[in-house]
Amino acid sequence: MTRTHSSSQARDPWALRPSSLHRSRRASDLEALDGGETVDVLVVGGGVTGASVALDAATRGLSVALVERRDLAAGTSRWSSKLVHGGLRYLAHGRVGLALESARERHLLMTRTAPHLVASRAQVIPHLAEHGPVDLGQLAGAMVVGDALRRAAGTPATVLPRPRHIDAAAAARDVPVLDAALVRSATRLWDGHLVDDARLVIALARTAAAFGARVLTATEATALDGDGAAIRDRHGGGTLTVRARHVVNATGVWADRLDDRVALQPSRGSHVLVPAARLGHPEAVLMVPAPTQRGRWVLAIPDGQGLVHIGLTDVPVTEPSDVPEASDAEIDYLLEAISAPLQRPLARADVVGSYAGLRPLLADPKVSGDGAGTPAPSGATADLSRDHRIIGDADGVLTIVGGKLTTARKMGADVLERIARRPGVAAGPCVTHRQPLVGAAPPHRLAALTAAPRLVARYGNEAPRLVALAEGELGWAEPVTPRGVLGVELLFGARHEGALDVEDLLERRTRIGLVDAERALARQAAEAALAEAG
Repeated sequence: MTRTHSSSQARDPWALRPSSLHRSRRASDLEALDGGETVDVLVVGGGVTGASVALDAATRGLSVALVERRDLAAGTSRWSSKLVHGGLRYLAHGRVGLALESARERHLLMTRTAPHLVASRAQVIPHLAEHGPVDLGQLAGAMVVGDALRRAAGTPATVLPRPRHIDAAAAARDVPVLDAALVRSATRLWDGHLVDDARLVIALARTAAAFGARVLTATEATALDGDGAAIRDRHGGGTLTVRARHVVNATGVWADRLDDRVALQPSRGSHVLVPAARLGHPEAVLMVPAPTQRGRWVLAIPDGQGLVHIGLTDVPVTEPSDVPEASDAEIDYLLEAISAPLQRPLARADVVGSYAGLRPLLADPKVSGDGAGTPAPSGATADLSRDHRIIGDADGVLTIVGGKLTTARKMGADVLERIARRPGVAAGPCVTHRQPLVGAAPPHRLAALTAAPRLVARYGNEAPRLVALAEGELGWAEPVTPRGVLGVELLFGARHEGALDVEDLLERRTRIGLVDAERALARQAAEAALAEAG
């Protein structure tokens, strides 16, 4: 099936069809699929990979259904470090090709597809007394190559400034809690920072919906084959069979449960959260070499909303769980590593929350783990490939595994290229490299919007819609948490972003749930938003 798009949309790529995900649309989509509709592409999995596959298929003119057993970004996709990076760490392992791919995809996100969600963020690497001339020379060389990749990707220095050597005073202005007695100087570089990884997934899914994709959460695929899937509606009850000409398994660390050809070695990456005030409200990301792991870093990343996210670990896991948790060993490891250049070490008492995500890495027979929580040494999951791979035959289920958030668009495009080569497929060319996501707009348009900067950073050109909604619905303009999340954000999530329950609103539409105390404060408001939207 091939769809055509209006000439006005072709002229203005910033304009999209209605993209709201709400309960009546969900019911209509389920009814159509249950009634025998056959879609061109069925995507199983509502993380960043599945949403990217669905968007690529829909923008090529194919009919699409995406099913997700829980919620958009319910798994690994919401537990990243919130960085859209140019692949600096891959250079340490000689992976220049992967680093260049990352730099190119970062460029697209920052300049075209999601400039409202991805902005430049300074990063500071302190030069400590134990860093000798060889260490600093290697770092300088990596900065030169990294900047060359930026230029090769076409990203101007006005978007990502060039790296530079700075003195200790400048480093302390960026990260006020650095110990002046330890820090001799520093390197300042720039990379992409994602305001919220879950919001990126929601934007991808809603953009796919704007091109006609049927996006269905709380719908679990219990079995797959090349002709479709058996589906269980976990929200409304009942079962159905979705018929499809092509089926894609994009379920991440659970991919092997639907495709026994896949062998995965999941790896857990954990973060801890501390109040930004504890680190002097840093303006930049603090980067410290990870102990015992060449080419890896521990980072303290300010989120602009009162928290600093400190990560990342790499722990082999034998059995994935729906909600993985950071272990005590990981928390201690992260606090100790990031404290190396600080005036006062961080302690457990400083931690207000933590989270963990699972990487869907392809198995290596040399790697094993018990998931106990000790960060992996070099040679374990830290060294497994971050490349993505598509597994499948000419006409059966295609399973995509591996990869990372930054390159999810490319992953989706690669899956559709495989499908487009199959006989009888009338798919158009890939256009996701130039298709803005819902909320995206050029920087000058975003700057001119009449809405609070915080709302613009999260909702882009939809921010005025939230302002108008708050004005029209009394009581929704007030904050529901100390960090400033507004009640109208909960209402908007329930009315337009596919949230079906309280957890969807608190954990993924607003990220209030990152801090336990705030989750409790906002629960009643979330329940009211769902009732109002219902």
